[in-house]
Amino acid sequence: MDFELPAELHRLLAELDEFIDAEITPLEHQNDNERFFDHRREFARTDIARGGIPNPEWEELLEEMFRRADRAGWLRYGLPKEVGGSGGSNLDMAVIREHLAAKGLGLHNDLQNEASVVGNFPLVHMFLEFGTAEQREEFLEPMLTRAKRVAFGLTEPGHGSDATWLETTAVQDGSDWILNGQKRFNTGLHTATHDVIFARTSGDAGSARGITAFIVPTDAPGFSVDFHWWTLNMPTDHAEVSLRDVRVPATAVLGEVGEGLALAQHFVHENRIRQAASGVGAAQYCIDRSVDYARERVAFGRPLADRQAIQWPLVELHTEAELVRTLVRKTAWELDRAPALRISDKVSMCNYRANRLVCDAADRAMQVHGGLGYTRHTPFEHIYRHHRRYRITEGSEEIQMRKVAGYLFGFAGPRKRA
Repeated sequence: MDFELPAELHRLLAELDEFIDAEITPLEHQNDNERFFDHRREFARTDIARGGIPNPEWEELLEEMFRRADRAGWLRYGLPKEVGGSGGSNLDMAVIREHLAAKGLGLHNDLQNEASVVGNFPLVHMFLEFGTAEQREEFLEPMLTRAKRVAFGLTEPGHGSDATWLETTAVQDGSDWILNGQKRFNTGLHTATHDVIFARTSGDAGSARGITAFIVPTDAPGFSVDFHWWTLNMPTDHAEVSLRDVRVPATAVLGEVGEGLALAQHFVHENRIRQAASGVGAAQYCIDRSVDYARERVAFGRPLADRQAIQWPLVELHTEAELVRTLVRKTAWELDRAPALRISDKVSMCNYRANRLVCDAADRAMQVHGGLGYTRHTPFEHIYRHHRRYRITEGSEEIQMRKVAGYLFGFAGPRKRA
């Protein structure tokens, strides 16, 4: 059994670092762009007067990062060649995402916006898997160049993890569909041109069948962005959306009528393993920074690093990071070789353990750094606030554990009992 990463991947990481040093880091430091990453970051990024949404200057900086990364061939690395990508594997992406997060805060990889020089594009994967030829032609390239921005509307005021109970409906009227309902935490609506709305078209509440995905223009009559929720991690792009008799044509259906839940599962599955890898990287960053500080900081005449009270909690976290890293990479490797549903429980294990790990590591880093750790002049509160949401979003840790239990006890997965 060989645990060594491929030599090609080592070369790739070195070239990626060279690109960041040459193109992205100088951009981060020019024109006071550092305000978006230092102690001013939350306030510099947030447009308070416009409901707490991202500041246009902050988003333009991200756009320039995207343009440079795309020109250099990095942005689409994980996408298939048919859309200009390099066909990067799940293992490649897991290692890259961990590597970028382990560098700490910076323009190269700002996970608050899922913005990275090596992009994560779950919606693009969803369109590739389920979109018609016409939909792929209309949306794929514009989505990648951000000429069109597509949001994802699954969660509702009364329903989050229990998505099969959603109350938004779509009924046919001739060849059109008419949608009514509400969506909550609908990400990206401050700039989105379209929103993928999941609505029940048939079947009973709680049934996995009968849910359909629709590509809805955000300027359609009856589509309303009511307000944006202010969250622990600002700025916000999580909207409350109302749909009142929104009419869309039959061509707006994404995937098959009644089979929309497969799209939603595909979306979150694409994200979970990569979020887990990012969590490991960010956790390792917190651990390494804490070790460095403990070596330098002298208290009662001796470095903090001499104290077991400092050593042992970091030893526990370092050990946990090594364990989760191994599981993430093994699972990513398996995803490249096996149907996703066969190892979906392993993806859930990676996700909930990595999300807990990074929150614990950020919290411990604050403690090791003492009063400084509690300030915004160190990055740990930002890392905690960002990663804390992943213990809830796209499948809470309870839902992930439920998945693992289903596979373990034979209620779901390949060993499902009759």
